[in-house]
Amino acid sequence: MRSTFVRRFNNSASCLLMLILLGAVPQTLAQESDFPGVKSLMSVAEFEKTGLDKLSKDEIEALDAWLVRYTAGEAQVLQTSSKAVREAEKDFEVESRLLGSFTGWSGQTVFRLDNGQVWQQRLDGRYRYRGPANPAVRISRNWLGFYRMTVVDTGKSIGVTPLR
Repeated sequence: MRSTFVRRFNNSASCLLMLILLGAVPQTLAQESDFPGVKSLMSVAEFEKTGLDKLSKDEIEALDAWLVRYTAGEAQVLQTSSKAVREAEKDFEVESRLLGSFTGWSGQTVFRLDNGQVWQQRLDGRYRYRGPANPAVRISRNWLGFYRMTVVDTGKSIGVTPLR
């Protein structure tokens, strides 16, 4: 049976790797303050499940600083060589809500999510949305490796690409 430490490490490492894969952490930063912080990048459930909610403010800041340094350096090597990263890419999925006024998409629409991620429409198409504000969306990867965003309440989807 695996120890609690190993399970926590694996969960935390998996979450950090997913953040890197999602492009949620910019590759180069002028200042560490540009990074929104691991707490704002995760859902409340993810933050608690990884045990990060038990860390002090200083420990969270130290983790954020390490994540920025790591992403700027070694993370790029892992993206191409790590079996764990390649496996995580297969199961990639983000659930979040759109921020601001959302009326659909019409070409090069930019989608800002409440988890800090920014995505842009990559496929042609138009869709007029008339539902409630800040709809839930799900972003997943298809078998070719391209991302698709689905508006959960309508089931409408469009190809997207991460901006950050």
